[in-house]
Amino acid sequence: MKSSAQTGSLEATLQKRLARRESQGRLRRLDIPRSDLVDFSSNDYLSLSQDLVLRNALVAHLTDSDKESPSSSLNRRMIGSGGSRLLDGNSVFVEQVERKISKFHGSEAALLFTSAYDANVGLISCVPGPGDVIMYDNLIHASIHDGMRLSRATRKIPFTHSSIIRATRRSNVEEDSEVFTTATAPRGLELALKQLTDSDQQVRSGGSNVFICVEALYSMDGDIADLERVSSVVKALLPRGNGHIIVDEAHSVGVLGDGGRGLACQLGLEDRVWARVFGFGKAMGCAGGE
Repeated sequence: MKSSAQTGSLEATLQKRLARRESQGRLRRLDIPRSDLVDFSSNDYLSLSQDLVLRNALVAHLTDSDKESPSSSLNRRMIGSGGSRLLDGNSVFVEQVERKISKFHGSEAALLFTSAYDANVGLISCVPGPGDVIMYDNLIHASIHDGMRLSRATRKIPFTHSSIIRATRRSNVEEDSEVFTTATAPRGLELALKQLTDSDQQVRSGGSNVFICVEALYSMDGDIADLERVSSVVKALLPRGNGHIIVDEAHSVGVLGDGGRGLACQLGLEDRVWARVFGFGKAMGCAGGE
């Protein structure tokens, strides 16, 4: 047990840190959202999280299901999991949701996570193995970086953001000439991938996998990835099929594509994108990811 002196010392240290942050204008405080303000800060793009019709429909669904079969496995622990899905937290309800999501997005399968952040970390940390390579947009989301830190992939290679966004924005992005000036600077996707295949026989022969990570819609600047170009480059330089495109569609779901299915569906590239990650906490107005 900590002594009172130790506790007091820690409290004093923390107070000094807080005071220093406040003097620098870096102290953050939690505020309750006000109803008299227009929302330009949240990710609730379509205001679905505030929709009373959807809220009432959810409550009615839960109530009606409970009345029909209160003890069925479909309704068991619908509010809380009680444990991981591997042990005791799985349910028919969750598997039904995954099948519906898979069908909606035209994919072979879907797997739910507690957030899109966790989905990215889980995917990137688990799938690439020793000998594999991860190539990523240098402006990719932090969750991809966290996944790469845990990954067993042998190499992680960045490429310039401006090399994979649509031409309407590419001409306005000066990062290649202004920001990256060292010999180790990221190169464009095509050049980086060509240099990789030229230097790595395992990649060239198809013995090692290459995972190419991009976002569909970049929320900070509004850039949209040129997925058709990315797909063409990967197919041309990795003809043995060992190039796997991963697209973070967290900000494009609900906004792009037929019915909000995302950018890959909008472009008809579902079969050429190996994995897509969607977030439910933004346009969908819910929580979680897959």
